[in-house]
Amino acid sequence: MLKVIVIGSGNVAQHFIKVFLQTKEVSLVQAFARKTESLFHLLPKEQITNDYKALLEADIYLISVTDNAISEVSNQLTFTNKLVVHTSGTSNIDVLSTKNRKGVFYPLQTFSKDKAVDFSSIPICLEVENNRDYETLEFLAKTISNKVYSIDSVQRSTLHVAAVFVSNFVNHMYVIGNDICQKNEIPFEILQPLIQEVANKITVLAPKEAQTGPALRNDTQTIEKHLQFLKDSNYQDIYQLLTQSIQHVAKEL
Repeated sequence: MLKVIVIGSGNVAQHFIKVFLQTKEVSLVQAFARKTESLFHLLPKEQITNDYKALLEADIYLISVTDNAISEVSNQLTFTNKLVVHTSGTSNIDVLSTKNRKGVFYPLQTFSKDKAVDFSSIPICLEVENNRDYETLEFLAKTISNKVYSIDSVQRSTLHVAAVFVSNFVNHMYVIGNDICQKNEIPFEILQPLIQEVANKITVLAPKEAQTGPALRNDTQTIEKHLQFLKDSNYQDIYQLLTQSIQHVAKEL
């Protein structure tokens, strides 16, 4: 059984704690949180510490904190030559202290505090410095996910940029669409089948092939009507920028 300690108490850390507690091949021996009470709803008090010197023996120490804090946390660990990994999509493996063996255990997914996720379908991106540690991380990853990839720091940073476009930016479009609906007394749920179909479509078609709409058709009359309808200048700017981008890509096809 693989012994794991989770260091952190944010959204990602809490999701990892939950899934490891449900995994037979993993023993979550301890968790670290600056404010121990933030994890009381997940673990017994005696299983949580805010003292680095009180960290127990483990096979993997998983640092799941903000990017800016990774280096500081790894430097405060009092032990040496242990496998210490972070879960960041943007931070290089080298931000970790050299006094321990370094690795990355990055789950490519969006995590919200009150929304459960199915880890079995979440890609886990791994990076280590030697084959033995890779085998250890791969074993851990495969206990919770069916999708495990070897991704180096440069690739992971690139992947994170792409993820911002397909996740964070797309969700912001939902925010705008929801706002437009609410202001015009239309239930946003009417759009949900369309949202689902677009998501399903790109599993069988390349995104370029799945593109539709007035921008692709160069339907100038419809585009102009939409711009006149949008009173918010910020929404107008976004609409025009995305329209231009779609048309630019279409010319390359």
